[in-house]
Amino acid sequence: MSIHLERYSDRYESQIACYQLTDEQLQFTGSPVESILLAKSDEDRYPILVLDDEEIVTYFVLHKNEGVTPYSNNQKAILLRTFSTDFRYQGRGYAKQSLLELPRFVKMNFPEITEVVLAVNQKNIAAQSLYLKCGFIDEGARTMGSHGELIIMSLKVNVLI
Repeated sequence: MSIHLERYSDRYESQIACYQLTDEQLQFTGSPVESILLAKSDEDRYPILVLDDEEIVTYFVLHKNEGVTPYSNNQKAILLRTFSTDFRYQGRGYAKQSLLELPRFVKMNFPEITEVVLAVNQKNIAAQSLYLKCGFIDEGARTMGSHGELIIMSLKVNVLI
């Protein structure tokens, strides 16, 4: 498996339109189509594609400034949101590989960032386990989201790549 992370551009529009999430996945995440629309009117949102041989397998958004505010006081943090793997590619390790690649991608594209923060639904046990395996830390912070309690997790991004 040889993945790479890339910022979204319109040349991927038709692939994003075909990105498949199950109803179960949609309980915990948003659709890439909707989040790209939000990003077009918010310069602090950066849709990121995870590609394997030019096929989009995983998708997420990195959100600076106001996006981070509900979850962290760190001015140099970025929020990981809308993280998902296309249903057709689940179970192949793409999500894990994406998260392991994330610190390097963040340092290269957002050199001022020192921490990645995320909020995961407390009912989403699989995602919590994945985030912990990939180095995210649960320091005990909780908040309420629209679908229940959220666990705030963070990953320090080292200055060295």
